[in-house]
Amino acid sequence: MKNMTALDYAAAAADTVMNKYTASTLPPSDRFHYHQGVFLTGMEKLYEITGDKKYFDYIKAWADYNIKPDGAIPNCHLDEFDDMQPGRLLIALYDATNDERYKTALDTIIFAAERFPKNALGGVWHKGHCKNQMWLDCMYMMGSVVTEYALRFNEPYLIEVVCRQMYLMYENMKNPRTGLLYHAWDHSKKARWADAVTGCSPEHWGRALGWFTVAVTEIASMLPDTNAHKTHAEEISRELIKAVARYQDDKTGLWYQVVDKGSDSHNWLETSCGALFVYAMAKARESGITDGSFDENIQRGYEGVTSMTRTDKDGLVLDGVCVGTGVGDAAYYFSRPTAPADLHGMGAFLLMCAQIHKRSDSIETEH
Repeated sequence: MKNMTALDYAAAAADTVMNKYTASTLPPSDRFHYHQGVFLTGMEKLYEITGDKKYFDYIKAWADYNIKPDGAIPNCHLDEFDDMQPGRLLIALYDATNDERYKTALDTIIFAAERFPKNALGGVWHKGHCKNQMWLDCMYMMGSVVTEYALRFNEPYLIEVVCRQMYLMYENMKNPRTGLLYHAWDHSKKARWADAVTGCSPEHWGRALGWFTVAVTEIASMLPDTNAHKTHAEEISRELIKAVARYQDDKTGLWYQVVDKGSDSHNWLETSCGALFVYAMAKARESGITDGSFDENIQRGYEGVTSMTRTDKDGLVLDGVCVGTGVGDAAYYFSRPTAPADLHGMGAFLLMCAQIHKRSDSIETEH
């Protein structure tokens, strides 16, 4: 795909999915879920850049299909943070329309997040049935939406809730040798994958680490300078970006499925985590969290991710995207299949491309 700007790539990705699925059939259909939410969050950023109303209308149509006239969200499983992430979309919809059902649905999600089961240290369980377990993915699924809600509706105590989760994950899931975070942590150490001493799972899975890095960077950038947590959040963002940058593949600019095991012949380069890392790096640069130290990583990563695109009869395809994945050992992550145009990947790709477009020294490349 030659002579395409970051904005061209973003529009191609969004249009491909829109042409393939009506808003009501966006997979998984009949579910208010992060698969759609991440993709539509990327589309929302594209709308903010272009002003093209077709993107706003598509997001609104999806929300309207899932939210009843009284604000109920029957397709949202409130015992899973995965189903809370799309709440981010409702803030902009409420601001644009003043439709109270969006606020009602959003309040329902935030209420559930506040009251989610917690381990003995106050860390939220990943899901209602994952007792005592914290997974990195959760920080993005709940952290960004709760922070945005707290700032928009002046609920500062929610910032405390979010930052407590951030600190618990960072302090208990960090590998001191690599600076990377493990995919999951069980405070009770009873999960089949939990280390007997640390309670952590054994591997650094790329996309989970990407979600956490994105969440921390977004939260740090959203917090006002007067907030006591901003400096610490920025420090965590910088440390994560520094650690992740060390494991970027020299040849391709991408990252491996298990981030720190690039020398293992069974490992493979995974695209969606690369898009998330590049987005976080570029977001941190824009927000002043980092200086120009990672500009080369951003450029090589962007070029690596866009090199994984191609076209077929439906439009743009993004290859090398891992399907949804639980917690396991290295062999488990290595064996996970990929799915072309998977919404995990298309959403991360949109986030990356929209952020790259915003860079003053916009990166262009040819593939």
